[in-house]
Amino acid sequence: MNPNNQGLGPLLGYVAQLAKACMDHRVSRYDVTRAQAHVLLYLHSKGGQASQSELTGLRRVKPSTMNGVLDRLEEKGFVQRSISGADARCRLVTLTPKGTRQQTLFQQSFLEVEQAMTQDFTPEEEALLSALLERIIQNLKEDQAT
Repeated sequence: MNPNNQGLGPLLGYVAQLAKACMDHRVSRYDVTRAQAHVLLYLHSKGGQASQSELTGLRRVKPSTMNGVLDRLEEKGFVQRSISGADARCRLVTLTPKGTRQQTLFQQSFLEVEQAMTQDFTPEEEALLSALLERIIQNLKEDQAT
């Protein structure tokens, strides 16, 4: 259970920490980090291409941090970067065929972690948990806006 036993916030933090550790373990089999896997999955969901600034915003990291993530992905042959024809200041990140093949493995890793998290949940319990977490997200977004 919650080792800190200090309320909902620490409990949610502990769940997030365990989920991240499980994901790190699973994707490390493919010589990538969780952040790299997220980028590849996002690119796939966007038809294989997105701007580097969009990826930076998605991951909520500094541009230099995203640049490092993309450098590693490019070194592994998963993505390639190019200058946008429409705006020379914009760098486009595109999945390579190798990156497309690998993202399928990462997607499976994410599904495995999700299944581990909800093991022995009924469909109703899973739906209730999702609904409650969505309410927490909405509440926190509203709190940030004030």
